[in-house]
Amino acid sequence: MSTLPFRDLHLDAHGRLVLIDLNGTAHESVTPVRAHPLSAPDEGLSLVGVHGHELAWVDRLSALPDGPRGLLEAELAAREFHPTLKRLISVNTFATPSTWRIETDRGEIDFVLKSEEDIRRLDEGRLLITSTHGVQLQVPDRWVLDKQSKRLLERFL
Repeated sequence: MSTLPFRDLHLDAHGRLVLIDLNGTAHESVTPVRAHPLSAPDEGLSLVGVHGHELAWVDRLSALPDGPRGLLEAELAAREFHPTLKRLISVNTFATPSTWRIETDRGEIDFVLKSEEDIRRLDEGRLLITSTHGVQLQVPDRWVLDKQSKRLLERFL
């Protein structure tokens, strides 16, 4: 059984994360930061205080008890907004910048792709596409997209 890297983790009355460290000191407004958010999201999580110093290190998020793990997963979900691209509906031009109409797991949206460099290739067909507004769209597996989406996407890869 692994030992927790802190005594307690809870939300205060304002919904901010509070960490009680192993010495019993309370730290308010703690921010969880993944070490490898794309390649190993479950491994390596730093709990950072308001002054940017690491207060605790979690080797594996999934190894935490349900309570603290749930709090951290909720905090991370709120900070890591990455809609999933389900279908590429249209693009206005195959030159950049171009406006894309896409369907995501959160509905249809239009966004502007500034350059081809804003499409980041990850492992095993995964992509991360950054819009001009900084929103990062994830494509878990480009090979399972529908035929039209793949054809449009290939023009930019």
